[in-house]
Order: sequence, then structure tokens, then C-alpha cells
Amino acid sequence: MNLHQRNDTLTECDREAIHHIAAVQDFGGLIAADQHGRVAHISANVAEFLGLENLPATGTPLADIIAPGAFETLTNALANLAGIDTLERRFGVDLTGKGQLFDCAVHISCGLSVIEFEPHARNDFADHVSMIVPVVAQLERAGTVTALCDTAARLVRQMTGYDRVMIYRFHPDDSGEVIAEDRDEALEPFKGLRYPAADIPQQARELFRRNRFRIIADMDSDAVPIIPATGPEDTPLDLSMSMLRSHSKMHLAYMRNMGVGASLAIAIVRHDRLWGMISCHHREARLPPYSLRTVAELLSQTFSLMLDRILVAQAEALRERARQLNDRLLLRLAGGVTLADSLPMIEELLHGTIQHDGISLFADGEYRASGDAPAEAEFRAIAPLLASTLGGATHSTTRLADQIKDAACFTQRAAGALVLPLSRGTRDALVLWRRPLERVITWAGDPAKAAAAPGELLQPRASFAAWQETVRGHSAEWSADECEIAARLRRTLIEVILRMSEDLTRERARAAEQQDLLIAELNHRVRNILGLIRALVSQSQAEALSVPGFAAIIGGRIAALAAAHDNITAKNWGPASLAQLIAAELAPYGGAERARFRLSGDDVLVTPEAYTILALVVHELATNSAKYGSLSARAGTIEVSLARTAFGDLALRWREAGGPPVTAPTRHGFGSTIITRSIPHDLQGEADVRYKLTGVEADFLVPARYLALPEAGASSIPPRPREPLRDPASPSGAHPARVLVVEDSIIIALDTEENLKRLGVAEVRLESSVTGALAAIAESHWEFAIIDFNLGGESSEPIADALRAAGVRFVLATGYAEAAGGFERMGAEAVLRKPYGMTEIERLLVEA
Repeated sequence: MNLHQRNDTLTECDREAIHHIAAVQDFGGLIAADQHGRVAHISANVAEFLGLENLPATGTPLADIIAPGAFETLTNALANLAGIDTLERRFGVDLTGKGQLFDCAVHISCGLSVIEFEPHARNDFADHVSMIVPVVAQLERAGTVTALCDTAARLVRQMTGYDRVMIYRFHPDDSGEVIAEDRDEALEPFKGLRYPAADIPQQARELFRRNRFRIIADMDSDAVPIIPATGPEDTPLDLSMSMLRSHSKMHLAYMRNMGVGASLAIAIVRHDRLWGMISCHHREARLPPYSLRTVAELLSQTFSLMLDRILVAQAEALRERARQLNDRLLLRLAGGVTLADSLPMIEELLHGTIQHDGISLFADGEYRASGDAPAEAEFRAIAPLLASTLGGATHSTTRLADQIKDAACFTQRAAGALVLPLSRGTRDALVLWRRPLERVITWAGDPAKAAAAPGELLQPRASFAAWQETVRGHSAEWSADECEIAARLRRTLIEVILRMSEDLTRERARAAEQQDLLIAELNHRVRNILGLIRALVSQSQAEALSVPGFAAIIGGRIAALAAAHDNITAKNWGPASLAQLIAAELAPYGGAERARFRLSGDDVLVTPEAYTILALVVHELATNSAKYGSLSARAGTIEVSLARTAFGDLALRWREAGGPPVTAPTRHGFGSTIITRSIPHDLQGEADVRYKLTGVEADFLVPARYLALPEAGASSIPPRPREPLRDPASPSGAHPARVLVVEDSIIIALDTEENLKRLGVAEVRLESSVTGALAAIAESHWEFAIIDFNLGGESSEPIADALRAAGVRFVLATGYAEAAGGFERMGAEAVLRKPYGMTEIERLLVEA
């Protein structure tokens, strides 16, 4: 049943409250408990799944249904939830204590603890986990969006066994297109077909953005009702984050018309927006085990990361093309020629960059045109409306007459327009024109049958055969890349206009110099962040014992970095509050009855270079405490104090109490290394961690140069193509036996050290400062060295001088984009661009 359906002007599908469906699919059970641990809602099949004589009634204590060990496991999972719209998974849980294992997912919905479970695939679980590494490796080899999508479709079908797997990409008008497909040969191909926006209603898109995984195991199975269907005040149970949520009759009819018996869909989200979907169809009922579905979900997350990497690289290449265009334009216009007379030169520079059939330039009352463009009288008729109708920013359209009626008189010559307004409130503009085309769009069925008038029941179309629509009077689409280049060209032309004013010449020169410095610094920071994340992923692999474990470890560490980055960017990359950082990390562990932690002392502001280091340290302390320390017990507490020493340094004191007895770890993982070595290595501070029986104690000292008092009141280089990874156990040639690494980031340094040792280097020494590096060079002879170009506030030139004098060959690692000549002047054999990994290091060692 569907509850509380909306009645507005949306399509019939958009009016369906699919998150209030009040039923689940029959392959699992659901229990929703209130804050007192008593059953508030329960699916009608729970008794059958758990082997109970009767279905537990509303108000039954959860502890009476679930075995003590399983109850504790699920309680801890609920405590670990990172926030809203998140869930925790636990695999192989013995819910009844009778040896029958279940895979469970828990989340919070409207204050209720929702527990969902299904039988555990005991025999296949290990095989599912082992798929992760080879699957990620295959995705990493894709260098284009097309290759990535084709690889993902093939891998998902191989893993899950569905008859058809499609990669579905959304267009700006919310329609979608199948851009990759792997299918059974007996099925007709869907690749290249477009689907209207109404096929995926707006509320379904929002659900996919929040809960990115959706499975329907059997289109013909009966839904299992949730009892009671509504709670107090006649409110239904919100199933937005449910893995078992049943499906609407509308969607069932739609899928049956396509001949689908089971489906699985995974949303592809980029920058918190729905980019596309991985859609799987099967002709018969099919239910992959939960652990296998989790691997498929991880694959989709890796797909999103790889997609972002490729799109960012394309954007960098685009920005380089636009920069070259702008530089050439500025150089050609420097002679003082008027903007109106510069049209032939502008058209020459645009040739091969933005395809167009005509161009118009209206500046200072003068009109110039070339190619298929409106006559002067026709353009003057629409010029007053360009800014007022289309706005002051760059605007693209395939048919200008749809926005400005007077443009209809020349639509047969120039239909599409890319408009670049050159000033606010005036007619000045540069317009690129495109001729009208007769385009044929192939839809999966007639798109007109995808919507119904309000109040009418939509009948899903029965045919999905290719249906062609002929579009006339419109030009070809303007791509996002072309619009971006046009926007940059517009800024350049506006700058040219400003440069014609002699009073602004000096100010403009200073602004250009500042922009170059900001771009160089931004490039350096981005590359360092990418190197840091890559090292985090690499170093965290050894700690993960399962798919959820790996996702939790990596997700937590990257979330800590993201939170730190948000705080310092909120201050325009300035010092940020340490107390705010600590409170944010520990806030999820505050109990409902009282605070689990206490923060005392005076707040300090920490500079950006130290802030991310402290974010990782505090995150690892909190994570370890939640797993093994005071936060793992209900009565456990943490006290954190901040104090300035007599020398102005910051003393950070961490004390745990009330947890289980503590023993020193027998091995130090990557998290422990971050806690004990990050501050001494990166900040030249101090770290002392003690494992006392009553709780962990830790003291840290952060040098004063990284601190500030709170205020009162209160040109990029495209990345090199990825080369095939070699087997680290069998290096391709003889490498140097002794290598010196000078790097001021402990995480990047540790990752470099591990890669060198895996490549067969016998001895690696890490240093983080000029003083330490010079001492290492004086104490011993090194065969090779990797040194960071910028060591915080120090230059690495003295290290380069010492290495040259000692006859040691070396390379410079950097996130900057300086010319290679500068590095050759220092005597380096090559430049190691950040982020780098084993492949790049091995190549340098082989060349050395």
C-alpha cells in the first residue's frame, strides 16, 4: 500500500510516495525499534525467518527476540552510524543463537532504529571479498569515460550474473541515455537509446541520491506488509534508506513491460548530483547475496572516483586550451586595435576550438559579422534583449527564437547561439552561431507516453522498441567544454575592454600576477591532497579484513581530511579552530543522557599546514577509542585539554577512562603510526602515547609557529598516462640499494618508503627537513635520493647542492608546475609529479 500520496502538478509517477510504501520484499525481514528498544514496526515474515512461534507484537522488547551476542553487535553498529542517511552492515550474525547466520543492515529513520536482515551466504562470503582488489585494478586502467563505462558494465555483469547491465547517463534535461551495455546475446541491444525524464520520477532521483543502491529480487513476488502500517499520529515508517523496501505497482508494470523479472540499480553520484546509474536486468527472479551486492556497491563508489579523476583531467586539459587561447588573444590585442575591428583575428583564434558557422560582434555601437550570421538590422532588433532576457552570463541555446521571438526571422540561417555578453546592461556582445540541423533522436519507446495528466493513472508504455523523433529548427548542442571555453573567452574580452582604460593598467598587471601565484599555489595544494589520499588508500589496505571494514577505515580518514579542509577553507585558507575540530570528531560518540567527552582549556587557531595533520591524529584517536577504548563502553569518557606552554607551544592532553582494561598493542598499524609519528615528523613537535590499564593517555606538543590566537568576539600540467603496474615482487631491473627520501608529509613519506622496499631497495631513510637531510648526506653515502621541492617553509636547494657535491643522483618531487629548466638548474635528473606511486618510482629507479 502507498500512504499520504501527493496531489500536485507533477506526473503520476512523481506523485507516488515510494518511500512510504509500508511493505518490504520477501527475501528479508525488518524490525523497527523505538528509543527504549521495543518493537514499533515489524514485517509480517519475521517469525518465519527467525523460527518464532508467533510474530512479536508491538512493544515487545528487542532483547526478547534477538540473542544477546547479536543484540550487542547490532547495538554497537547503531552507535557507529556516522550521521543521517548512513547505514552500518554486519555480516554473518547469529540473530537467534541457533547457528543460523544473517547479513544485517541498520540505520535510523525518524528516531527509530531499523534493523533489516536476510540469510548469510556463508560459503561464498570469502570469494566475494576477494573480488575487490582485481575489480578496482581493472577500473584504474581505464583512461576515458567510454572505457571506464564499458569496463564497469562488463565487471558488474561478471560479478552479479544478470542478463543485462547498462551504464545510464543523465542529460541536462533529465532524460537519460544508455552509453554502455553488457548483455546476453539473445537480448536486443539498448545501447544508444534515450529514455525520457519521467521514466525516473523526481522523488526516485532524490532517493537514489541519498540511498544509492536498489534491488528488486522478484517482480512477481508478493510484498510483505509492515505491521502496523502507521505509527503514532498516523505516521508511516520512512523506508528511504531501506535495502528491503518494496516497490510501486507503477514501477512493476513498467519493468514487466520490458520483460524484466529482477533488477538492481546503483546510482552514480558526482558532486552530490546524480550523474547516472548502473542498471542491471534479469529475465527471471534473481537475488545476489548481500555481501556480493556490497562488493558491487563498492565498485560503483570506485567507479565514481575514477570518473571524477578522468573528468578532472579533461577539465585541466580544457583549461590549458582556454588559457592558450586567451594568452594568444591578449597578445594580439595588445597593439591597441579596437574590439570591433578585431573580429577577423578572434575568428581565426577560435578556429578548431569552438565549431561555429557564423560570428557577430557588437561593441561600442559598431556591428561586425562573418559567415552565417544575422544582418545588422536583424541583430540590432534583438540586441537590447540579449542581456535582459538571457542574463549577464554566457548563455547557450540550440534555438534562440525560443527565448527571443525576433530571432525567428533568421532561424533558417542561424538557429543556435552561444552568447557572450561583454558588459552589464548594454548591447555589447559576441555571439557564435550555428545553422539549423535536422536531427534524429532514438528513444526507447514513444516519450510522450511517459507522463499522464494530473488525476489520471499512467499506463506504462508496453513497447520499448527504438522510436525515432525528428527535431527540426534546432542547431547541434553546445557542449559543456565549448561553453567553458566561451566563458573564459568572455572574461578575456572583458579584460581587453578594461585594459583600454589607461587608469587600470597597473592594477590589472598586479591582478594578473596575483592570479598566477594563486593558480600555482592551488595546483600545489591539489596535487599534495591527491598524493595524501592515494597514500591513505595504499596504507589502509593492510588493516581491512572485509569490504565494510576497508570502506569504514578509508571513509573515516578521508572524512576527517574533508572536515579539516572545510574548516580552513571557510577561513580563506587561514588558521582554523582546533576546539571545533576536536568537538566535531567526538560529537558522534556523545550519549543521549550525558556527554561522553569533555573539552577544556582555551581554544587556539591552527594553521592549514598543521590542521590536516591534527585532524588525522584526532580521528585515529577517536576511532581507536570507539573500537578498543573508553568509547567502546557505555560508561567510558574522554577528557581533552588544550593549554599553551611558557614558550607559546600548544600542549594537547588526551585522557580516556571508564573503558575496558587497556593493553599495549602487539603490532602498530597505520593508524597508530599516524598518532605517534605525524606530529614529530611533519611539525617537528612531540607525541607520547601510553597504554595504561585504566585507559589510554596521550600528550602532544605542537610548535607555536603553527598557532594563532582566536579573534576577539568571536598553469597546470595534464597528468601523465598511467602505465601498467609491475609485480613488486619481481622488479624489472637492478635498483639502487640505498635511497634517501626527503619529504615533509609523513603519510607520503611512509608510502614512498613502502614502495621502495617493495621494489627491492634494501635501505631507505626518511627525513623531513633541510637540517635532517644534510645530516643524513654527511653521515652516509646514498646511491639515489627523492627530495620534495618545497619543504614547508624551507627550500630544498641546499639539499640539492649537497647531493651534487657528494655525487648522488636525485629527483625532485613536486606539486608545482614550474618549467623543467628550473629543476635542471638544481641538478635533478627528473621531476616526480605529485601524486605519484610505485609505477612512477620504479620508472625513475630504472632510469637511474
